[in-house]
Amino acid sequence: MQLRQVQLGPGTLGARQCVVHGSISLPVQVQRHAFHRSAAANIRSGSSSSFCSSRTLLVSAQRDIRCAAAAAPPSDARAAGEEVLSALRRIIDPDFGEDIVSCGFVKDLSIDQASGAVGFTLELTTPACPVKDQFKREATQYVQELPWVSSVEVKLTSQPAKPITADNGRPGGLKDVRHIIAVSSCKGGVGKSTTAVNLAYTLAQMGAKVGIFDADVYGPSLPTMVSPELRILRMNPETRAITPTEYEGVQLVSFGFAGQGSAIMRGAMVSGLIQQMLTTSEWGELDYLVVDFPPGTGDIQLTLCQTVAFSAAVVVTTPQKLAFVDVAKGVRMFAKLAVPVVSVVENMSYFDGDDGKRYRPFGEGSGARVQEDFGIPNLVQFPIVPNLSAAGDNGLPLVVSEPAGAVAAAFMELGATVVREVAKLSVASKHGMTWDEQQQLLRVVLPGTSTGSAPSAPFYLQPAVVRRHDTSARSINEWTGETLGAGDVSDDIKPISVSPVGNYAVQIQWEDGFNQIASFDLLRSLMPMSVKVPVLEVAGVKVTVPAMD
Repeated sequence: MQLRQVQLGPGTLGARQCVVHGSISLPVQVQRHAFHRSAAANIRSGSSSSFCSSRTLLVSAQRDIRCAAAAAPPSDARAAGEEVLSALRRIIDPDFGEDIVSCGFVKDLSIDQASGAVGFTLELTTPACPVKDQFKREATQYVQELPWVSSVEVKLTSQPAKPITADNGRPGGLKDVRHIIAVSSCKGGVGKSTTAVNLAYTLAQMGAKVGIFDADVYGPSLPTMVSPELRILRMNPETRAITPTEYEGVQLVSFGFAGQGSAIMRGAMVSGLIQQMLTTSEWGELDYLVVDFPPGTGDIQLTLCQTVAFSAAVVVTTPQKLAFVDVAKGVRMFAKLAVPVVSVVENMSYFDGDDGKRYRPFGEGSGARVQEDFGIPNLVQFPIVPNLSAAGDNGLPLVVSEPAGAVAAAFMELGATVVREVAKLSVASKHGMTWDEQQQLLRVVLPGTSTGSAPSAPFYLQPAVVRRHDTSARSINEWTGETLGAGDVSDDIKPISVSPVGNYAVQIQWEDGFNQIASFDLLRSLMPMSVKVPVLEVAGVKVTVPAMD
C-alpha cells in the first residue's frame, strides 16, 4: 500500500515513519497517537486501575488505526475520482432517465488528497432547470458521505445540448437564442396572452434569460400587460436592427411599442411585418424566447413556423367541447410544421367556492381530450382568478406581483414542464416508428413506461391497424364517440411518410391523403395486435421477432 501525506490529529505524518500492522501500513506516529489517545480516554473515564492492561490499550489503538485508514483517500488520484463519480451516479435525471454522470453533467472535478476537499461543476442544459437545487443538494450529500471527504464545493452552470444539426435554422437576431417557444390558442379569448406573459416571467424567475415577442399585429396585448419605462422600440440607423425594450429583466418586442397602435393592413403585409420584427430585433443571448401567437391557424402562423425553427409549442384552451375542434386544428398545424406541442393549458377550468367546493362553470374535458388524442405529455389547469386578469390590465404580471401565490405556483409547474420537455427534445429520440418496405409493416420502438426503464423491444404493426385506430375528430364523433369510416380503410393501405412529433407521438401521412398523429400511448395499446416478422436467417433457420403479449 502506497502512503501519502495523511492529516491526522495535530501533525502531518510522512510515509517514512511507518510500521506494518497486519495488512495496514500506517505511520508510527499514527499508532502512537492512537495509543496515547486511548490511554487518556481510559484515565478520564475513572477506570478502577490507573494502568489498563496492555491488551485493552492495544485493541483500542488498533480500532483507531483502522478508522484512520478508512478515512484516508485512495492512494491513486484516479481511484479517488472514480469514488466521487460513483457517488454521483446515484443521482438520476428524471427527464433523460440516466444518472448525471452518464448525461455528461459533471465537469471540472478536482480532488485535494491531502485535505480531502472535493470540487466539481454541474453543467446543466438550462439555467432554469427545475431540479438544479435538488441536484446540488444530493451531490453534496452523497460525496460528503465518502469517509475521506472533508468538504464539497458544487458549482452550477448551464450549457445547452448541442443541436442535432449544426445550424439552428434561425436567421438574423435570433442566432443566439437557444429555444423559441410558441404559445398558441387557435381561438381568441381563452387567455393565451396572459399565459404567454406569465410563462415568460416564470422562466425568468427560474434563472433563465427570456424575451417575449408579441406576434399579434391586429390587437397587440403586450403594451397593456407590462409597464416598461421605455415604451417605444428603438432602431439602429446603420444596421436597421430593432432594440427590444425591457421590463423586470425580460426583453420585449411588440407592434404596440412601434408607436403605430394596431395595424390595419392585408394578411400578406402583416406576415412580412411580423417576420421582419422577429428576425431583425437584437435579442442577444436568450435561453427562451416566448412568442405570443395571434389566434387561428392562418398565414401568419404558417409564416412564423416556416421562418424560424421553433423548439416547442404550448397550446391554450378552455374546458368547453367547442374549443376542442379549434385546438385540434392547431395541434395538427404544429405537427405538420414539425413543432412539438409539449403542454396543454386549460384556462378557466374551475374556481373554489367559499363553501369549500370546486365548481366548473364551463364544463370539463376539452384539455384532457386534446392530451389523450394527441399524446401530448402534459396538461396544466388554471383556475378562474380575478386577480390574474386584473394584474394584466394593470401592467404587472401576477407572477411578478404575487410570486408566492397559488397562480404563481401553477405557472411554476408549467415553466418546469416546458424546461423539461425542451431539454428532452434537444437530444435525438431513439424511439418512434419507421416504415419497413421489405416487410410492408410499421416498425415501432417505444420509450420505457417509467423513468430510467428500458425502451420496448421493436414490434411490428399492420398499417391498416394503426389507421383504423385513429382517435382524431375525423375518425371519432366528438359528441357520440362513434367510430367513423373505419370500415372504409383498405387492408393494403400504405404510409407515404412517417415523422416524429416530439418525444410523444408520430405523424403518418397516408396515401389516401389522411394525416394521422399516433401517440405513443395509442401505439402501446396496439402491442397485442403486433405480428411476427422474420428478421434474419442463420443456417437456413429463420429467427423471428415474437408478437408482444
